[in-house]
Amino acid sequence: MVDGSSDPALATPLGLDALLPAAMARRAEDLGVVKASLPLDRLIALSVLAGSFIGFGAMFATVATADPDLSFAVSRVLGGVVFSLGLVLVVVGGAELFTGNALLVMAVASRRVRVRALLRNWAVVLLGNAGGAVGLAVLVVWSGTLDGSGGAIGRRAVEIGATKASLDVGQAIASGVVANVLVCLAVWMTLSARSVTDRVLVVILPVSAFVAGGFEHSIANMYLLPVALLHRDRVVDAGVSVPEDLTWAHSITHNLLPVILGNVVGGSVLVGATYWFVYLRRRD
Repeated sequence: MVDGSSDPALATPLGLDALLPAAMARRAEDLGVVKASLPLDRLIALSVLAGSFIGFGAMFATVATADPDLSFAVSRVLGGVVFSLGLVLVVVGGAELFTGNALLVMAVASRRVRVRALLRNWAVVLLGNAGGAVGLAVLVVWSGTLDGSGGAIGRRAVEIGATKASLDVGQAIASGVVANVLVCLAVWMTLSARSVTDRVLVVILPVSAFVAGGFEHSIANMYLLPVALLHRDRVVDAGVSVPEDLTWAHSITHNLLPVILGNVVGGSVLVGATYWFVYLRRRD
């Protein structure tokens, strides 16, 4: 038995808990139409939420990896697992995330969404995400959380920001591509979910992998870089050396802009366009 679809390739057996990939593609396309037509006020509000949600995950990962006694592998994997909180909040709580919305290209390729609507969505969501992430960064710095554990949390935050700012443009683009392939695969797999538990579980491993690999996610960096920059002087005053290229201008030109480009390519081309080609291209 099937779900009643007229296309056997897209049919989903009723006895299966999760949707099959072909039905997931149809669902992604329908969801893209809905997202592209959201009223501006709702789109802005949901975008700000998503930026703060990803910031919460990044903050959690910073705290969890602040202990210098953790081994490299344990620190990376632990940071990835707890960072998953951000995407879990987005997909379960409901919010508009720029990197996940790379999958809207599936609806564009099927000619159900215009390119203009796609670019409107991306522009508004990117700015809203930035507002939410930077706003959370300011609140975290003001809250004094970074002074915890004898200042270890703040030092870890600045260390993370300095590492990101030190990338050259080519590295940042390539790292952004890989990061959003994994993030969009996580979002893609949530489309198969029938329950909240399903959604949470399928998010954890792909997100953990991109964080453990040290890849670059533009919205996470919109929290991590401002936190590092705002706390930089406090760490320097404590006698810790900080690289000179940890500046606002350098962080934008050598990290955020190239990472955004890489995220778009990784999510829209390598995930969204690929799945559209496999499952939706030949549909009448």
